[in-house]
Amino acid sequence: MIRALRMMATCHWSARRIQRYLDSDPAALLDPDEIQRLEAHLAECEKCKAVAAEYRQIDSALSRWAARRMPDPRSVTHMHEVVDRLVRGELR
Repeated sequence: MIRALRMMATCHWSARRIQRYLDSDPAALLDPDEIQRLEAHLAECEKCKAVAAEYRQIDSALSRWAARRMPDPRSVTHMHEVVDRLVRGELR
């Protein structure tokens, strides 16, 4: 019972720090003792490890999304013109 309560308290403590840990934001850095404590908890707690993995997936998806390049507007306009000509039967 005490072990379960201790784990709940540690999960609560960890949940408030996981995002800061993963972001490594210079304005909100964890101190070395907090990092060590959090890493030790993540090594043994599947629930918190899953939360960290989910944050990493979100970060990865957002990074890929932000890096996407939009097509050149002239190419899009040209493709619209080609499709319009196909619809009108001008191209075969």
